[in-house]
Amino acid sequence: MLLANIVASGEPVSISDAAITAVLGYVVVFVGLTMLMLVVMLMSKIMMSAAKKKTAEAPAAAAAAPAAPTAAPAPGTAGELKLYDTPDRDAAMIMAIVANKMGKPLNELRFKSIKEVK
Repeated sequence: MLLANIVASGEPVSISDAAITAVLGYVVVFVGLTMLMLVVMLMSKIMMSAAKKKTAEAPAAAAAAPAAPTAAPAPGTAGELKLYDTPDRDAAMIMAIVANKMGKPLNELRFKSIKEVK
């Protein structure tokens, strides 16, 4: 008899019925976890092979396209900085605080962008 029918009828559940129900529950959970693990491993292999293929194509594309000459930044600068909704004064303070906390001179750090989080 199904355990749901036994419980619905109000009769007490025997230990063997409860054990069978518990074992079946564990089996279902572990089968589900195993299937999830296999899906994750399969997706990982697919992504890794796609990444390898992409890195293999990158040097060939770079060799085919000629390199554009770029002007070297001035001494003591670390390139271009993009500010998003941040005033220059606040950006300068943020860069000074980061340099101070890291214990490095400001000209050895490179900031690519600073964005205010609202």
